[in-house]
Amino acid sequence: MQTLDSTIVNTALPAMARSLGEAALRMQSVVIAYSLTMAMLIPASGWIADRFGIRRAFLTAIVVFTGGSILCAASHSLIELTAARVVQGAGGAMLLPIGRLALLQSFPRERLLPAMSFVAIPGLVGPLIGPTLGGWLVQVANWHWIFLINVPIGFLGGFFTLRHMRLGRAMSVPPFDFAGYALLAVGMIGVSIALDGLSDLSLHHATVLLLLVFGLASLVGYWLRATQQAHPLFAPALFRIPTFSIGLIGNLFARLGNGSMPYLIPLFLQVELGFEPFHAGLMLLPTSLAAMLTKRGVTSLVHRFGYRTVLVANTLLVGGAMASFALLGHTSPLWIMLVLLSLLGIVNSLQFTAMNTLTLKDLDGPEASSGNSMLSMVQMLAMSLAVAAAAGLLAAFTDSFGHERELTVFHATFLCVGLMTTASAWIFWQLPNDDPDRRAGTDVPEMS
Repeated sequence: MQTLDSTIVNTALPAMARSLGEAALRMQSVVIAYSLTMAMLIPASGWIADRFGIRRAFLTAIVVFTGGSILCAASHSLIELTAARVVQGAGGAMLLPIGRLALLQSFPRERLLPAMSFVAIPGLVGPLIGPTLGGWLVQVANWHWIFLINVPIGFLGGFFTLRHMRLGRAMSVPPFDFAGYALLAVGMIGVSIALDGLSDLSLHHATVLLLLVFGLASLVGYWLRATQQAHPLFAPALFRIPTFSIGLIGNLFARLGNGSMPYLIPLFLQVELGFEPFHAGLMLLPTSLAAMLTKRGVTSLVHRFGYRTVLVANTLLVGGAMASFALLGHTSPLWIMLVLLSLLGIVNSLQFTAMNTLTLKDLDGPEASSGNSMLSMVQMLAMSLAVAAAAGLLAAFTDSFGHERELTVFHATFLCVGLMTTASAWIFWQLPNDDPDRRAGTDVPEMS
């Protein structure tokens, strides 16, 4: 349900814009509100699960997510829809990390890989059918149904949670660091609004600068405070594990570029190339299929070449694949588009799986829960920042080239996000050249 909702909305954005009387290129708040809310609440998810029990927390997440979906379907303005997406994001923030935490606590290390691989299969269905399903629902009904489809899934999920999931409540729970959480939340909100304010909120540059400074100062303040706390949200000691620190920072910066593509591609196909929503969704099928077929090859590649070689080389390939979309135009053959979309799916699948495996593979015990929550938070924050950055680039290039040169606007944006991604290859270059851990058995499949 959560992965479906992360992809089904992108194809429907132009239809939502027409229904709500908004510009299609100004709808990024619908995506940002959801992912930013998830990023804000994920740090509390582990504590909530320990304090109230995994089953109770997971059931609450399903109820909130389903209720938020109903509110989204009932929205009649962009403001209402954005607010409803915040509610939906509050439920989604607990779904993924608490579900993954349930596996980490239920299975011994030697059985974790097959367990997570099995659970990852339904999660792959969302990206596979989401864009096509969203486009089809928009054409045969209306965009409200892309949210109503979550209601029966939510009821089924709630039923099976009550029936099969164990309570999983921790015996002793440390106090929650509310002050640190506030600093972290203010930091993420400030930086995200500052980026989005350049394109969508029409904020003055001085206001954007102040928001950015306050956001960064709050993040630094949180980190300084965490070094002095007995029970911080995320222990600074995590960053003494090289694979975790490099993997996490690499996740953030690599996703700043390629996290914008699920937002940009449906817009490009519909707004510029004139595709119908359903056809635009079908065009994204090769990306998801190629990603699914590639996942099994990641283990053998890492085992043979090591994380450093695989991630540096593949990050450059991801950036090049993204920038190659600047070659597409109104006269581009369909087969070239399909090849580029398939190539993007292959390199993205390698990238996400290798990055997440690298980040989590050396964590044990309490570190696993904290590191898992931090990785989930960074993924959602990067998605929010990526969409805000892409929307800002579209707005900036529109001002420079004008609305009559919209194709040039998209081409310039694809080039920029491609360059942003290639820059993150330098982070993975910091991994040891003689990676001591190339064992296939330590790989953890990518879950989001």
